[in-house]
Amino acid sequence: MYAIIRSGGKQYRVSEGDLIDIERLDGPVGQQVKFDDVLAVSSEDEVKFGEPILSAAKVLGTIADHGKSKKVLVFKFKRRKMYRRKQGHRQLFTRVRIDEIAFDSEAPTKKAATKKVVKKKVVKKKVVAKKAATKKVAKKKAAAKNS
Repeated sequence: MYAIIRSGGKQYRVSEGDLIDIERLDGPVGQQVKFDDVLAVSSEDEVKFGEPILSAAKVLGTIADHGKSKKVLVFKFKRRKMYRRKQGHRQLFTRVRIDEIAFDSEAPTKKAATKKVVKKKVVKKKVVAKKAATKKVAKKKAAAKNS
């Protein structure tokens, strides 16, 4: 069984027992974490997708560790101008161990429960064509010949 969750603006495919590195979460090591944004759940025989999320599914995890990822170098350079800037960044992350993936197949999805049917009235507008203005052109007089 696996699930697809959304955390920190990213999506992760998780199974029970997995360790995942996600954007930094507040809380001490050992605290329980509940992921509400479950996008899909798969068991051995079927796959359920949310529209956009499954309200009947929940994924529980435990914070295992906090840390910093490897340094990412940002280097700006403009040729022939002697412009060089070097900067490093280490992103903070939280390592989470996935403990449980639970899914109740009888409950409706969040979007289906709040879906309302709205009928729109379409009004056709009449288009009136404007008559093109005709411009009268004066006839040219014949040029006088000099002899």
